[in-house]
Amino acid sequence: MSTDTNEMDVAAVVANLGQRAKAAAQKLSLASAEKRNQALNEAAKELRARASEILAANATDLDSISGKDAAFIDRLTLTEDRVAAMADAVDAIANQSDPLGRTLASFDRPNGLKIDRVSVPIGVIAMIYESRPNVGSDAGALCVKSGNAVILRGGSESLHSSRIIVACLAAGLKAAGLPEDAVQLVDTRDREAVKLLLHSTDTVDLVIPRGGRGLVSLVQKEARVPTLLHLDGNNHSYIHESADVERAVGIVQNAKMRRTGICGATECVVIDRKISVRVLPLLAAALGDCELRGDPEAQGILPGIMPATDEDWDTEYLSNIISVKIVGDLSEAIAFVQEHSSGHTDAILSEDMEAAKCFMSAIDSAVVMHNASTQFADGGEFGMGAEIGIATGKMHARGPVGAEQLTSFKYLVFGSGQQRL
Repeated sequence: MSTDTNEMDVAAVVANLGQRAKAAAQKLSLASAEKRNQALNEAAKELRARASEILAANATDLDSISGKDAAFIDRLTLTEDRVAAMADAVDAIANQSDPLGRTLASFDRPNGLKIDRVSVPIGVIAMIYESRPNVGSDAGALCVKSGNAVILRGGSESLHSSRIIVACLAAGLKAAGLPEDAVQLVDTRDREAVKLLLHSTDTVDLVIPRGGRGLVSLVQKEARVPTLLHLDGNNHSYIHESADVERAVGIVQNAKMRRTGICGATECVVIDRKISVRVLPLLAAALGDCELRGDPEAQGILPGIMPATDEDWDTEYLSNIISVKIVGDLSEAIAFVQEHSSGHTDAILSEDMEAAKCFMSAIDSAVVMHNASTQFADGGEFGMGAEIGIATGKMHARGPVGAEQLTSFKYLVFGSGQQRL
């Protein structure tokens, strides 16, 4: 579908997508691992073959936006390397073990019943995301791998890019003899489509939103379908008094500046008072043109940095801004991070393993790291090939969501004539 028009009946379009996805999901759930992997390998070939077309479409998307900050533009922008990385991720997903049909548990009952708990697809997944067109490729590939059909609703600003990417995935499905409707795009800029997906209880089994607080709030308010939330990444890196200072500064520089516009970027650095006078000037130099906003103690150490407000401690900047908090000890750091973290990813930089274990046990985030950049909070870096998002809730899946996390399970009960008394 490529009918980008305000005159279309959006309700009818979404309902049609849902019915087609439901039918495709039934067929895909019965497809062999070999067929699903073939579809992904063929889709990766198609992405590479149509790279110039994808880049041209992306240029059209970029030309159509205005008034957006550098981080937003970075998330929207595709390059030759990023298209190649998309294709490589699809191949990597294909090469993973099959997440379906795994026996998760097996037990025998005294009455002779044998019970297996076996992994199965969820069904139809609606993926709602903003700005990053590569999310559509990752989500589509992960859903095919896990036997789920997916309806993709990308940000309106990435519509031209998304059309070509979805066409590549559909071509891979067709080449493998699988239903092309297993990966579909809501091809409209009408925002009503999002609400309609959230209300599609007859056809959609799970909604996964990936975007800012505005999108997540809308989903929390409107969803009638179960959701797997991907919240914002207000992530912290805590430099403990025992840290190797030069290494810690290098890690924070990477955690913030490698790509400022992704959800794994560190937004607040917490520094132990005992080493703050030494650390802060080095950190400021390493961060370059990144704006520092500090508490009064940090301002006293480094005159000229901006004062941090209460709002700063709870802000995901997604840009060249970082907040700085000075704390007295490990317990104060834990309390501060627990209060302000969004539950995505937090890190401790420390040479004291007992302190690291204490921090990692106490911080209730989906990912907690020791002596590593928070930008490693990524499905590809976790060996999943890619991710559909970072789940920050505590039900069903948590942290990077790959193909394995996009499965449910059912019980298979084997009897020999048993009747319940």
